[in-house]
Amino acid sequence: MRWLRFLEGERVKYGLESDGVVTPVKGSPFNSYQRETKSYALEDLMLLSPCEPSKVLCVGLNYRDHAQEVKIELPDKPVIFMKPSTSVVGSCQDIVCPPISRRVDYEAELAVVIRKTAKNIARQDAHQFVLGYTCGNDVTARDLQPKDGQWTISKSFDTFCPLGPVIDTDANPDNLMVRLLLNGEVKQQANTNQMIFSPLDLVSYLSAVMTLHPGDVILTGTPSGIGPIRPGDQVTVEIDGIGSLVNPVVEG
Repeated sequence: MRWLRFLEGERVKYGLESDGVVTPVKGSPFNSYQRETKSYALEDLMLLSPCEPSKVLCVGLNYRDHAQEVKIELPDKPVIFMKPSTSVVGSCQDIVCPPISRRVDYEAELAVVIRKTAKNIARQDAHQFVLGYTCGNDVTARDLQPKDGQWTISKSFDTFCPLGPVIDTDANPDNLMVRLLLNGEVKQQANTNQMIFSPLDLVSYLSAVMTLHPGDVILTGTPSGIGPIRPGDQVTVEIDGIGSLVNPVVEG
């Protein structure tokens, strides 16, 4: 199944997408729902982020090549930071470069979407708490990162967490190609089988620390090839089987 959120007039709706056709539902994937009889062409809809997380949990240095790129030793446990819900935007919505930053970077990532409340979940049970997977971009004000000594400010600006276009419930998180294209040119490319900590490992690990709520998102880390974006650019995160998350870059 492929879930998305969109605007129907002034109402926010969830829908199921198949072969470019979207069937709206009453309800949501996080509780009971009922398919409606009408349908829309995907290309005619204004998409929103496919979920509304109460928090976005992020993993740093989860690809071996990225850790080598930034010359940091491989971690023996996940390196975790957070983005606020106000950073979330959907596909085709703008990434806004803040005026206080001189360098804003892209970071293509596989995103995990939580289906139901999770706390102290064993690794073997983690899949039962996952709705599915979507594309994410952990946008970062790189020049603000080292000054703080931690990552909250550099990662938390409004629009710095694009998600979408859909949540794929059938994707295999351990074998997906993740790519980032900047103005059509491939800048990042890796398979999720290169992760140090798998997506389901992360669900279990994080649920031991905090309660995960329906719609919460875990960004699972970025491969090597991070680089800057500028106003006028177009950034695309592609994950095979999930789709393309496309965002224009504008000046704040």
